[in-house]
Amino acid sequence: MHELTTADETRLRKLRGNVPVNAVLHVWLKAVHPHAPAELRLSLNDNVFGNVYVQNSEEYEFRMFFVPHGGELECAYDPETTTISVAYWFTDAKVLEEGITVLRTHAANAPAPAPGSYHFRPPFGWMNDPNGFGRFNGSAHLFYQHYSHGLKWNTMHWGHAVSEDFLHWRHLPIFLFPSEELTAKPDKRGGAFSGSAIPLENSAGVRVFFTESVIERDPEREIQMVATSQSLIFAGAAKPLIDKRPELEGLTLDFRDPYVFRGPDGYWKMLLGSRKGEEGVVLLYQTADVTAAGGWEFVSVLHSEGRFNTQVIECPCLLPLDGPAGDPSTHWVLICGLMHSHHEETGRKNLTTATVGKFDGTTFTPHFEQELDFVTDNYAFQAFLDQGTPVGIGWLANWADAAPEIDFPTAMTLPRNLVYDAADDTLLTPPIEGVESLRDHLVDETALAAGELVSLETGQAEIVIDLDGPSFELDLYHNNIEIVITLDEEGLSLVYRDDAENPTPRYIAPGAKPSHIRVFLDIGSVEVFADNGRWTGTKRIAGFDPIHSMRLRHGDVRSAKVWALSLYSGG
Repeated sequence: MHELTTADETRLRKLRGNVPVNAVLHVWLKAVHPHAPAELRLSLNDNVFGNVYVQNSEEYEFRMFFVPHGGELECAYDPETTTISVAYWFTDAKVLEEGITVLRTHAANAPAPAPGSYHFRPPFGWMNDPNGFGRFNGSAHLFYQHYSHGLKWNTMHWGHAVSEDFLHWRHLPIFLFPSEELTAKPDKRGGAFSGSAIPLENSAGVRVFFTESVIERDPEREIQMVATSQSLIFAGAAKPLIDKRPELEGLTLDFRDPYVFRGPDGYWKMLLGSRKGEEGVVLLYQTADVTAAGGWEFVSVLHSEGRFNTQVIECPCLLPLDGPAGDPSTHWVLICGLMHSHHEETGRKNLTTATVGKFDGTTFTPHFEQELDFVTDNYAFQAFLDQGTPVGIGWLANWADAAPEIDFPTAMTLPRNLVYDAADDTLLTPPIEGVESLRDHLVDETALAAGELVSLETGQAEIVIDLDGPSFELDLYHNNIEIVITLDEEGLSLVYRDDAENPTPRYIAPGAKPSHIRVFLDIGSVEVFADNGRWTGTKRIAGFDPIHSMRLRHGDVRSAKVWALSLYSGG
């Protein structure tokens, strides 16, 4: 077999990095042609210590290497026979504190060109639903649906990041891999779908629950899996946990997105999304196993949704809002993504409902319901109780725009709190308090309120508006898209018009009459929080052109301030 050691050195591409002692290298490579294997030559301090060969020319194959000695690492390959999608290194001892160091991404999976963006984005590849969002061993962890080798949806893995403040994230190694059979080809047959995580008893690790989906599997296309991680770096071997759906008439093959939490009776509970007959449903399971590692039994259909032509409920989550889980007076919120739902009056799709009520461990009694987001680009929202305070995050996108056939780089929303407002019997979803630390400097506190044009140096800004009356219009100027935030007698609206031939949905919070509005601008997104999140609207902006300026028109505005935001601000 031809080896790179005798190849024309001028033709080789070389990835280099200074690595410490006991570094771990992760690399994905594939053959350019089916008749010639891919080859990677590994050297440390100019001494070759390995050659790796891969025959697969359809999908990138994962390889892991330990580098016991520190020094100059070189990965050399011939681009005529070999292509590399991702290469990164880390050390087990320090990866949680320092993250991974990326040596290579391919043009097809490169990170978004969004300098200074303060929203979470993956270091490479495709991302959708947040998974396993929680605080473990003192730090916040975000897992997410991930495909490393392109910007299109494909075989699902779990990506992973860690933070102390939900804003500054360190990227960690790929946490959870699907079966080898599913990773052999990029054929969109399934993978490790969404789920949740709980802390291990007497350990710094986690137990994760997820749906394994295999499109052609019979009789169960989707089953629930469990895996544990003692290290918080990699999931251990996964095993089936619930391998068949409950015997309910009319239940479809949809059976996914396990959300595991402690119920008011002390037992572990699990929610799963599905469809039964003409309704989307949430299924409730529970176990008496204190570790939650087994013994799961079906309890009931906890919740049904028959409106909006909902095809299936996805990513359900349920958590207490205003008191201990075991207190009967505590209000709970049930959040559900309504897959392929359609709101006929506005044209919006994939709505998310937030239903507040009481939960006794087996029955959820609704009190009131509202939409989580009036614009709907806050999907697959997942929340947890962080030292008594509900915190959640969503995918800053919508399946109405995304499709498996198109490149679709996305971000996560700003993290939000979930607050029950007893005075008005409403749910508030304001941004977390720490978001003020992003303020770098005050751009303006007079010109915008006076109706003058205010320019932005970058695409990152926060606008705070206090109103004296029931109307205003804020024009956000973008190179390609019309974006306007308005308040009138009909309610609070976000107007978004691009050059697409299809009509744009009407994004409106009917009847909203806020007096205080915060708008967060970033490359690729705008988020509106009115009256402390009583009305929240999140919109992904196509492309990577920033909003470059703004003007207030027709406004009953008492004051308006604009801050430039920076992820690296000192506050």
